Amino acid sequence: MALEWTAAPGAARARVRSYRARGERVAFVPTMGALHEGHLSLVARARRNADRVVASIFVNPLQFNDPKDLRKYPRNLARDRALLGRAGVDLVFAPRAFYRKGHATQVVVSGLDRVLEGAHRPGHFTGVATVVAKLLHVIEPDQLWLGQKDAQQVAVIARMIADLDFPVRVRVAPTVRAKDGLALSSRNARLSESERAQAPALYRALRAGAQRLKRTHKAAAAERAMRGVLAEAKLLRVDYAALVDPATFTQPGRGARRGLLVVAARFPSARLIDNLPVRLGGAG
Repeated sequence: MALEWTAAPGAARARVRSYRARGERVAFVPTMGALHEGHLSLVARARRNADRVVASIFVNPLQFNDPKDLRKYPRNLARDRALLGRAGVDLVFAPRAFYRKGHATQVVVSGLDRVLEGAHRPGHFTGVATVVAKLLHVIEPDQLWLGQKDAQQVAVIARMIADLDFPVRVRVAPTVRAKDGLALSSRNARLSESERAQAPALYRALRAGAQRLKRTHKAAAAERAMRGVLAEAKLLRVDYAALVDPATFTQPGRGARRGLLVVAARFPSARLIDNLPVRLGGAG
């Protein structure tokens, strides 16, 4: 079946409801475009686990606290459309404007919006939660596919879905990486050649932290190891390098078994984030 494309919320909702009326399961992959292999891996997983796959493309202004960052965000709808068509997506919802004039309603996920990424990007997660809530109301999917690379965003969305009783299952796919370990991201396209050569330091830092944690079971030791690797890379700035609880993004509690090593660093051309799930066994 040929790829369908619409900018109208009503048309997208009607098409998805026609799928569901036939008893077909619907998987949804939300994106901001500038697609890469990470996005396509989500589509492939969705394709294997549902009868229909819907994707969205919308560069959401509410989640950008820096207007310059919004203007610089890469856009290439023609390329994205071709990639999604080849990947087997059934329907793309690509609204040109998604907020009515005078839009005044936002979704706030308290707590997660004030730590780490929330602290460094004020208002970002409110923008994310608001647009995902709107998208879920339009698409009404059975499954929502998200990538592990944006782990705190996943936690925000999962909490919103649970708190507001959205009837959708959140599925999280592993981070897709380049051969040198760099997590794939639309922002990577903005890196200069020298910055791209430095960027794998984020993954090296995570691996160093994981190795130190395995030996010492100490969060502080793992964080020092990560910061040591990042310091050697001479990045513009390191925003954080920490061990956190994957649900709250605060320090893991005593006896916690699962943790997440997270890093964020700035280059002159872009800001990158990455993370690595770890087993704890009493880290503290």
